[in-house]
Amino acid sequence: MKSKKLAEKLADLMLQKKGTGILIMDLTKLTTITDYFVICSASSDTQVKAISDFIKDETKKLNERPWHNEGYTNLSWVLLDFVDVVAHIFLEETRRFYNLEGLWADAVITEVRDK
Repeated sequence: MKSKKLAEKLADLMLQKKGTGILIMDLTKLTTITDYFVICSASSDTQVKAISDFIKDETKKLNERPWHNEGYTNLSWVLLDFVDVVAHIFLEETRRFYNLEGLWADAVITEVRDK
């Protein structure tokens, strides 16, 4: 799956599990580390886990699996690394603290909302 399509799919999966503040950050012109970050906030560690698990389950059906994941031990920030796309599921206060949007402010950022 092309990286942009995967980023859009991850954002849609976050929406389905009621993630908030969903952003797709296009990093293609800024770094070779990855093409996109897809970021959302969750209101509890239970919701962080639910969103993360849902993404892993649904992408598996599309033959897409995270190459690496981390954050499942404390559930304040789960990172799912699909190589060309990295999903970040944050507790709201953790997201504010790390401020990825500020660190990557030069990225083209698309806000994803429920229709």
